[in-house]
Amino acid sequence: MSRPCLGIYGGTFDPPHLGHLILAETAADQLHLRQVLFIPAADPPHKGTPRTPAFHRLAMVERAIAGNPHFLLSRMDMDRPGPHYSVDMLRLLHLEYPNTDLVFLIGSDSLRDLPTWSRPTQLIELARLGVMRRPGAEVEVDQLEQQIPGIRERLLWIEAPHIEISASVIAARIADGKSVRYQVTDAVCAYIEEHELYRKGSHE
Repeated sequence: MSRPCLGIYGGTFDPPHLGHLILAETAADQLHLRQVLFIPAADPPHKGTPRTPAFHRLAMVERAIAGNPHFLLSRMDMDRPGPHYSVDMLRLLHLEYPNTDLVFLIGSDSLRDLPTWSRPTQLIELARLGVMRRPGAEVEVDQLEQQIPGIRERLLWIEAPHIEISASVIAARIADGKSVRYQVTDAVCAYIEEHELYRKGSHE
């Protein structure tokens, strides 16, 4: 009997939007993942400081995935000391979910940059990579194989729809007083309004 597969979906989720949910659901369906674990990043080494404090982003993800039994929320990245490298997170997840195969969900842009990540060879030993193609982010797998030997065997390609929804664009629209309905869930939209997030001059 094959072991259960758990999808690992990390990100700043600032804010979480429908694109995140569609990609996670598509990955779960195509890769036969038992569940997808959403892990909001506390201090992502490859990105700048998040626009919104961690507790708000965690609360928004909780509301975004509510009602989907295949989606779970984890505080792991928030509750562990930094620096917050993905390879360390995957090692901890193996302890938390024994006898489970991990599939780390990333975009093709992140796959292209993987050689610059911390300990990429160890990372692909800990999890297979579920890769979602991103427009303009083509990957030279032969070149990647030379840099990270064995990675070709660890790639699982996900044929997901190209969704032109961006967290940064959503934040900018809110700052300009524009609607983001149908780009985030109603529950996330209500949370953003309640806490006045992403508005100009807001530093909550």
